[in-house]
Amino acid sequence: MSATDSPANRLQALFEGHRLTPTQRRIAHSMVRRAADVPFLSSVELADLAGVSQPSVTRFAVALGFDGYPALRKHLREVVPAEPVAGAGTYNEYQQAVEAEIENLRHLAELLADPRPVQKAGRILAASRPLPVLGLRAAASQAYGFAYFAAKVHPDVRLLHEGGTMIHDRIDAAVRAGATALLCFALPRHPREVVDTLAYARDAGLTVVTVADSAFAPVAKHSDLLLPAAVGTGLAFDTACAPMLLGRVLLEAVCDDLPDAQARLEEFDAGAAARGLFVE
Repeated sequence: MSATDSPANRLQALFEGHRLTPTQRRIAHSMVRRAADVPFLSSVELADLAGVSQPSVTRFAVALGFDGYPALRKHLREVVPAEPVAGAGTYNEYQQAVEAEIENLRHLAELLADPRPVQKAGRILAASRPLPVLGLRAAASQAYGFAYFAAKVHPDVRLLHEGGTMIHDRIDAAVRAGATALLCFALPRHPREVVDTLAYARDAGLTVVTVADSAFAPVAKHSDLLLPAAVGTGLAFDTACAPMLLGRVLLEAVCDDLPDAQARLEEFDAGAAARGLFVE
């Protein structure tokens, strides 16, 4: 099976074109994360996996055009072949969390088999002067990390990692200064303020590029280009290795569209060496 024809990608294709409620998007996201297992789960097991009610799973199947969940599961068994994982069931809970993150990274690699969305995002972000980077609550560290490195190659990066009434003012200021795009990192649980801020940014004329945990995340409808990277949910707090890596890949694409990126990096390195900034 090719990378672009994986079980997860086949599931994504099944959901495309359907108007799903937030609960249904949550079910869809859970199914993509466990693509190899889903064809063999009961409606109750899928409901437990997604953290929803069993009737919600039934309504989800009907929303996709099936008579009920048994018909959806039968269809999944035909189009999503089983891919058993060697060693499954022998790991402790910490190892299982790591294995789940490894699977998230594999899924990200499959998505990047088509580099065009990331390359397009890189062009959009590189052309924006200034470039606002938004990330609140759980996503604040992702936004900070991207902005920290991007500032070494981009002439004007503006980090928006604190919410409140000032955030719209800062977007207005960026637009007045010439911004044409905004990058958002959006991770669960999705703050309402992020959704509202993206809606405001688009109304202000900005093109919104979003790195989110799922193509069905609540921020999707307010994003012009959404790049998905799943989070790990096996521990008490979500882990975000795949979104972080996708952020670095996106930064690489930005560098590819900034002709003076290498010169800026060399200038920084020379200045850092002269100041003794880093310990060798």
